[in-house]
Amino acid sequence: MIMRLLYLCLVALVTFMTMGKAQADRLKDMTSIAGVRSNQLVGYGLVVGLPGTGDGSSTLTLQSMKALISQLGMNTSSILDLNGKNSAAVIVTSELPAFAKPGQRIDVTVSTLGQSKSLRGGTLLMTPLLGADGETYAVAQGNLLVGGLGVEGNDGSSLIVNIPTVGRVPGGGTVERLIETTFLETDNVVLNLHQGDFSITNQVAEAINDIFGGGVAVPLDARSVRVRAPLDPSQRVSFVSMLENIEIQPERTSAKVVVNARTGTIVIGGDVRVTPAAVTHGSLTVRVDENRDVTQTNNVAVTDGVAVTAPGAAVTTANTDITIAEEPARAFIFDPGVNLSTIVEAINGVGASPADLVAILEALREAGSLRAELVVI
Repeated sequence: MIMRLLYLCLVALVTFMTMGKAQADRLKDMTSIAGVRSNQLVGYGLVVGLPGTGDGSSTLTLQSMKALISQLGMNTSSILDLNGKNSAAVIVTSELPAFAKPGQRIDVTVSTLGQSKSLRGGTLLMTPLLGADGETYAVAQGNLLVGGLGVEGNDGSSLIVNIPTVGRVPGGGTVERLIETTFLETDNVVLNLHQGDFSITNQVAEAINDIFGGGVAVPLDARSVRVRAPLDPSQRVSFVSMLENIEIQPERTSAKVVVNARTGTIVIGGDVRVTPAAVTHGSLTVRVDENRDVTQTNNVAVTDGVAVTAPGAAVTTANTDITIAEEPARAFIFDPGVNLSTIVEAINGVGASPADLVAILEALREAGSLRAELVVI
């Protein structure tokens, strides 16, 4: 009874201290608990029941079909007309959540491994899912849900909508083995920030100590905070639930500009600043057109005083035309301490494309005017 009253008092204290904080973030949205993680599973399986969109005469698929039939007690030595047009070799992947118990269901993803054009209408046969240690932790089986569609005509024409070679089996995996965690094995709980930052780590430790008392939380580095926690399992779960709901107003992170060079996507953080700089950006287009002129020559021969003209060899003459077009260079000036909105307005004002914007940002960084980290992914 006393422990319950103490727990209710702590919950009320956490609620009171986190009320009224504008734009505050919960610790559960900013951190993860060390040792509490999901695990990746993978397996090799066979999908059957396809409407002629399977692997066909693929050696891998035929070998898998023979092995499966043999396991079911049939003799495969006499089977000569085995065909895999309705079957496909697949890779099955899934994610085993933390604390998943045997008998619980998990979703699985099925992807083609061979020449199958579509998995629509197929059924995944029983497939063991292995962990990184090679042990079986789940078994998958079930009918596939495929969002894509693929159609191919006899003349070679085809139409593909989305991705028909990947499907899912919701709840198609059954957990067979429990993965032990270190959640209850130590005296402390370690919170790991999703984004490492010394200021935010210190803020998290101070917020926890303000509620539970000094010395309960200790920042370890830019990403981790060690928190002293109860040893009793039920008390530790309650303690962690209160930790997760503590809210803080995180400090601003370091200024960054993230550029995806493949897609042209550019994300500029709100704290990006530019020192005084003048930028001139133009575009130069060089076009080379090469044509070949063919001229028929004539051969003139004189026979008995009479000139006779006969067709001669064809002569090819290269005709190259080079055109250079340069758009007028546009210039703009950044004043001291220019913020994000001014940068965007100035660059959009000159009609710069994403590729031009990348070039401008790289030039500003090389000139030392960009007060931010430029990350190219």
